[in-house]
Amino acid sequence: MTNHFELYNLPQSFNPVPAQVKAKYYELSRTWHPDRFAQAPMHERAEALRMAALNNDAYKTLNDPDRTMAYVLKLNGLLEEEEKYSLPPAFLMEMMDLNETVSEYEEAAQSGKPNNQAIEAMTGYLNDWQDEIAPLIQRYDNGEHTTQLLLQIKDYYFRKKYLLRIQERIDRFAAR
Repeated sequence: MTNHFELYNLPQSFNPVPAQVKAKYYELSRTWHPDRFAQAPMHERAEALRMAALNNDAYKTLNDPDRTMAYVLKLNGLLEEEEKYSLPPAFLMEMMDLNETVSEYEEAAQSGKPNNQAIEAMTGYLNDWQDEIAPLIQRYDNGEHTTQLLLQIKDYYFRKKYLLRIQERIDRFAAR
């Protein structure tokens, strides 16, 4: 597996500098664009396609904070595909309450009496998540690359995934 940070000559970080990511993406796009290799031997064309695809994947990953978080955790061997992660019981109880609030939101909206309590609660949870994760990410980006810190970040990663599933439920219902 090619390391996206090495490909872009960037330090491993949860917050790569967007301008640097974009500049490197365009530089590599010009270098490896398949049209430049149209008359080249088959092995060079195949390499250009591989590098162009890798560049596209790196750009998509490093341009999205959630994908970057997952990628850094995978690079450090702390996140597996389709991993079943156990969230703390206290968090799950809060999510059960939030899901109940969302159900009440759906019922109220169906009866023509919309109630924004679920949306406000969801916004609060996502803001709290951001406030709690920010110092952890800052510590990592400042050079503290301990497994203990990464495990804390992993826990927040799975909490956000849970929150986003509830947010999708709200969004789907609101779109009706």
